[in-house]
Amino acid sequence: MTQAPAASPLSPLTLRGDLTEPLNRWLFLIKWLLIVPHLVVLIFLWIGLIFSWLFSMFAILFTGRYPRGLFNYNLGVMRWTWRVGFYSYQALGTDRYPPFSLQKDDAYPADLDVPYPERLSQGRVLIKWWLLALPHWIVVAVLQGVGARFGGVQFALVVFAGFGNLFNAKYPGDIWDFIMAINRWVYRFNTYVLLMTDKYPPFNIRE
Repeated sequence: MTQAPAASPLSPLTLRGDLTEPLNRWLFLIKWLLIVPHLVVLIFLWIGLIFSWLFSMFAILFTGRYPRGLFNYNLGVMRWTWRVGFYSYQALGTDRYPPFSLQKDDAYPADLDVPYPERLSQGRVLIKWWLLALPHWIVVAVLQGVGARFGGVQFALVVFAGFGNLFNAKYPGDIWDFIMAINRWVYRFNTYVLLMTDKYPPFNIRE
């Protein structure tokens, strides 16, 4: 089963996740340990992203443009985060170990992309990431838990799917579709909050 690249007309994000079966039945029990090197690197990358985001906010406020180098860095951190999440507990979609890379990788079964915006709203830049995005903050807190990434409804579904594969040697298809829908929602939200688009993320878990 594969998940085709998914992009809504209301969001510039393209999220790809290809379920690569068969999956090792037992590996999901120790993936938390296997991703530790990635998590260590991602801590520093996300610290850098915070400063990059702050600088970009003021650049957009005064110029209406996202500094391209910072945009590419933030996009790369999102890519890296998604590949690690896809391998581990945002999806358990593959047993292929994710690359240590910020770059686009068509050979890996998970990737994402956001086209560079030539112009962004100067008037909304200071409020869209918190005030305008507040309804999505609430939804994401439920879907992925407070602090996100490895909690909430999504984590429970992924663990259930892991045990489903353990006992049946098959990823439950309906759960897979729902998990990928959650990921699309969350990463569209991330794209908006990181100021990479002015298009408000849709309240639609089906697209």
